[in-house]
Amino acid sequence: MEAIDRLELRYEIARKAIHLSSLSIPLIYWYISRDLALFLLVPLFSGFFLIDLLKNFFEPVSVWYHKTFDSMLRTHELEGNKTYLNGATHIVMAALLLVLFFPKIIAVTAFTMVAVSDTMAAIIGKIFGKHRFGQKSLEGSAAFFLSALLIIAVVPGLNIVVGVAMAITATLTEAFIVRIGDLRIDDNLAIPLVSATIGVLCSFIFL
Repeated sequence: MEAIDRLELRYEIARKAIHLSSLSIPLIYWYISRDLALFLLVPLFSGFFLIDLLKNFFEPVSVWYHKTFDSMLRTHELEGNKTYLNGATHIVMAALLLVLFFPKIIAVTAFTMVAVSDTMAAIIGKIFGKHRFGQKSLEGSAAFFLSALLIIAVVPGLNIVVGVAMAITATLTEAFIVRIGDLRIDDNLAIPLVSATIGVLCSFIFL
């Protein structure tokens, strides 16, 4: 059984404020080409990934990293598993994979959901979450789904059936921890990739 998340509300808000700043990625991508987006995202991801590796093996980087970010890290991000990447690296990785493998409208929708809806779920769940299951709450999941519906309503040209399917899938993915064997898949990666995959499948079926 997963432990209840360790973060106090103020650190959750600080973490999600950083998380919400990633909304700039789909906003910029909407107005630029795929090639330019990749040109920007590849070095960005490489930088995050390098820091994530160095924090495990290079003492000065490790000291700086933990002194700066420990208060905002979740329990599984503080475990001594050197192969585990933090949430920031995962979300930039998600952006890169979405741009690489999915149509722009699907990629923008999926990433906006993880940037906005995941933030809403975490904060509403932390403040109002009374009906819990594992690390999540019904209130947080409801906040995720409602904000996801708002997102699909404002994304220009998104088919409503495809959008609703993506919103449902993203909500369920956020609500339950995704694992492959013993490997936990970070929400920042699982939510956009799973919902985008469902979006593409529904596009083939309904369009």
